[in-house]
Amino acid sequence: MQSTVQGHVVMSLVVSAELSFRLVADLGYDPGDPYAVRLTFHLPGDAPVTWVFGRELLLDGISVPSGEGDVHIHPVADGEVCIQLRSPDGDALLRCAAAPLVAFLARADRLVPMGEELAGRSLDAELADILSRGCENAG
Repeated sequence: MQSTVQGHVVMSLVVSAELSFRLVADLGYDPGDPYAVRLTFHLPGDAPVTWVFGRELLLDGISVPSGEGDVHIHPVADGEVCIQLRSPDGDALLRCAAAPLVAFLARADRLVPMGEELAGRSLDAELADILSRGCENAG
């Protein structure tokens, strides 16, 4: 049985240049979805919010501006990273130290090395798994 990688990181939800709120976010990596990481953050009084995006995007964003569409990640001064999330319901700018992200990604890489996500699985099996999950969610 494959295990998962879990982590926690303290982030700041940046409201403006003068105002931000500290929150704890959960990071998750599951080898069953080897290209993705999950970021769940909790705001007081609201249901948890989970974003799923590419593991490689997170890795790249630690050192260079990365991302297209809804998720953008880029390094900032003092060893920190900004994660910008965009949705029809609103935008969020999160800021955190890069070190816990690097540690989380290193643990995920020990479980499934980057570039070996499909090792041991045939392309046909991977495609069948993706299509079966898509059918379960439709309807």
